Amino acid sequence: MRRSLAFLFGALLAGVLVAPAVATDNDGAEGADGFTIKDPRITESSGLVASRAHPGVYWTHNDSDDGAFLYAVDSKTGETVATVTMTGVGSPRDVEAISMGPNGHLYVGDIGDNLGGTWDHVWIYELPEPKQLKNQTVRATQYDVKYADGARDAEALMVHPKTGRVYIVSKNEDGGGLYEGPAKLSSSGTNTFKRVGAIDLWVTDGAFSPDGKQLAVRGYFGGLAYDWNGGKVKKEGRLSVPLQGQGESMAYTPDGSTLLYGSEGSGSSVEPGNVPGGGGGDGKSPSGEGGSADGAGGDGDGMNADIKMGAVALAVALAVIYGLKRLLRRD
Repeated sequence: MRRSLAFLFGALLAGVLVAPAVATDNDGAEGADGFTIKDPRITESSGLVASRAHPGVYWTHNDSDDGAFLYAVDSKTGETVATVTMTGVGSPRDVEAISMGPNGHLYVGDIGDNLGGTWDHVWIYELPEPKQLKNQTVRATQYDVKYADGARDAEALMVHPKTGRVYIVSKNEDGGGLYEGPAKLSSSGTNTFKRVGAIDLWVTDGAFSPDGKQLAVRGYFGGLAYDWNGGKVKKEGRLSVPLQGQGESMAYTPDGSTLLYGSEGSGSSVEPGNVPGGGGGDGKSPSGEGGSADGAGGDGDGMNADIKMGAVALAVALAVIYGLKRLLRRD
């Protein structure tokens, strides 16, 4: 994706700050300790999802025009153990997200729009997760997607693990919109996604907890957890998102105990973070905050949390730089 103001802040901070990984109490979960992606082909990892058929494996992909490729990464070694080439999908334009459906199929979101939301349609690709981890070609089903209220730029696509319904969160400086797709996607016509809620963040990815009770979304500098509440989302609180150069992806571990956060760049790391309420959506947050997705919470969090966290981080970075300059002058 073309870089936002938040990413420029991130690029500055990456050179002066090192964020420690968030400790978790779930060492037994596959990938719960995080890992580093070692494949030199993966330079813009923009989506992440845990495999259902292969424990410890996570699927990812590059964005932009890398091609119709998906990579299976072993979280124990960081090595790519299989590359899948999708057929039947034309030429992917801006692949930004990947999710797993209850049917064991992978859903890939070619939903980015670098022009700020001007393309009249985007695409979703669906394919069965391969039973064997080997380099192979898999035919996917392509779905045309439009939004009921006009074109949108988006980077987050989530399939509900119980209903199989597909959702998209748009990316906007003032907060994203939660869009719901048809009960069943059609490959023969246009699938219209309708806005059903508001998300208080500039969103770069999102994921449902394995039990379907919680929706987590992230931006470049922060994240939020929502009680799914049957689709009428209620804010639970902030997520402890690690500071990354360009945070683009997130996924739950298969047991829902840990959230994993990925970023773009060569040799990028996937880092763990705690899950409010253990991923069960019990209405509790790390700080006890509550509220609704439209910013009506008692903590006055209607402002974009992503921008606020970015501003704080930038202030810290500038303070460090200022201190270093003064120290050098004394020398």
